[in-house]
Amino acid sequence: MDFKSSDTITGPRTEDHLPSTARAAAKIVIVGGFGVGKTTMVGSVSEIRPLTTEETMTQAGVGVDDNYGSDTKTATTVAMDFGRISITEQLVLYLFGTPGQERFWFLWNGLFEGALGAVVLIDTRRLEVSFDVIGRLEEKGVPFVIAVNSFPDGPRYPAEELRAALDLSPDIPIVECDARRRASSRDVLMTLMRFLHSLAMTGSLT
Repeated sequence: MDFKSSDTITGPRTEDHLPSTARAAAKIVIVGGFGVGKTTMVGSVSEIRPLTTEETMTQAGVGVDDNYGSDTKTATTVAMDFGRISITEQLVLYLFGTPGQERFWFLWNGLFEGALGAVVLIDTRRLEVSFDVIGRLEEKGVPFVIAVNSFPDGPRYPAEELRAALDLSPDIPIVECDARRRASSRDVLMTLMRFLHSLAMTGSLT
């Protein structure tokens, strides 16, 4: 196709440009079961317009997808969500939200490649959907923190009860959050970065 001089070629918005002060970047994955708030977290905390791959849920998923507890959800991530946040003037995090429905989990392997760490979002109404998620991270050797997304009708449990239920080691941080709020989501990421720093200081981060 030949372009005329009058044709306009658009690129990234000015606000989407990488800050000139950035000196280091890290890949972080946001994982969890279906409907726990991964897309919401990436969207709330990203300083750029987030990339989402949500598609409308249809009758074809009935009997295939487990959407128990998320009956009002009408769209689902089919590939990934992507966002970016500057933690400091020098450090930028690239955020990758994974698809929650089990039939799309084959995409996770590629998303885990090169990840420095992960946030596991959980819904206390459906703790069981987190078991396989945590197991996959442990198999891949990706360090993670647990973020309990606050749903209005979700039961509240002490952190140590959650730790026992999820069979977590004592050093893995567990924090509460509201994935809809930027400040809350940013606090989760800061918890992860502090955890990764502590692992690096003890030589446990490879």
